[in-house]
Amino acid sequence: MATNKNAQIRYKILDNCFRNSGRRYFIEDLIRECNRKFSEIDPNSKGISRRQIFDDISFMESSEGWEIDLLKLKDGKRVFYRYADTKFSINNMPLNESDINRLQTALQTISQFKGMPQFEWMCELIPKLKQGITDMYSPVIMEFENNQDLKGIEHIGTLYDAIVYKKVLAINYLQSFKEKVLLTIHPYYLKQFNNRWFLFGYNPDKEKYDWNLPLDRITSIAQIQKEYIPNSAIDWSEYFDDIIGVTKPENAVSEKITLHFYDKTAHYIESKPIHGYQKHRWLDDTTLEVHLELIINYELERLILSYADSTKVIQPQSLADRIKLRLNKAKTIHFDLLEAEAGHEQAS
Repeated sequence: MATNKNAQIRYKILDNCFRNSGRRYFIEDLIRECNRKFSEIDPNSKGISRRQIFDDISFMESSEGWEIDLLKLKDGKRVFYRYADTKFSINNMPLNESDINRLQTALQTISQFKGMPQFEWMCELIPKLKQGITDMYSPVIMEFENNQDLKGIEHIGTLYDAIVYKKVLAINYLQSFKEKVLLTIHPYYLKQFNNRWFLFGYNPDKEKYDWNLPLDRITSIAQIQKEYIPNSAIDWSEYFDDIIGVTKPENAVSEKITLHFYDKTAHYIESKPIHGYQKHRWLDDTTLEVHLELIINYELERLILSYADSTKVIQPQSLADRIKLRLNKAKTIHFDLLEAEAGHEQAS
């Protein structure tokens, strides 16, 4: 059990004891009450020390805690503890300083999602949470990658609700960015990759349960009155394990891939793996050998090409040939453009 959760449980136990005017709670009684509760939660609990209880009382009395007014009454040489006002409870107190600090951090984090359509409720909730909290204008120290101007992001709220409430959709989208197509889809899953959003769902025309549709090509969405076909074919928590990105070619199988990365890029790939199941080893001080078992797709090729000057495909040969072909094509296009520019300059 987390330490902070243990502390919260102890504070509640002590609070109940201090409120009980019908019984005297000496330090041994407070320890016994805490140990009894923790043994119910976890039979392997090692118990609470005398020092811990004293520390908890000191915290509850402090400004970081709840500034409780606690009486320490003597019975002979022993001391028992009780609130000066037994109607008092820390549960009825305003937020303490520690709670405020934690809430400030949480608000700064979740505020960054306000631009997302499905989080519009935050625009109303956050000001309410801020009421009564001081120093809410401390600088933000963490930021997520979130482009609120991203094309297609306005559809996320509609698609999110359709998935939750199992609604069939008719979607107009641009096929190959040009031809407008009307598609019926039973939506299942939203996925972000490379700062782009994708919808996955069942396409009855293609009889595919993992139809993939980029949101930036959607032009309109409408709900239609058809029986929703639930997902029973795909476990989305495992679907992306054998690919980079979102594209899974039909009937493709995983292949053993070996890549060599050099110099600074090698250290970067070691610290930020290409894939969660990446295995790697250093061949020498400047060469990192990376082993993957993935389905080869467009996104993997693009990733390799992004490190073109510091990587080499060792296997499979088919992947090496495809990378070589694309590099040669890029080289041809580049030189054609240079020749065209030179001809234009001579003509002028």
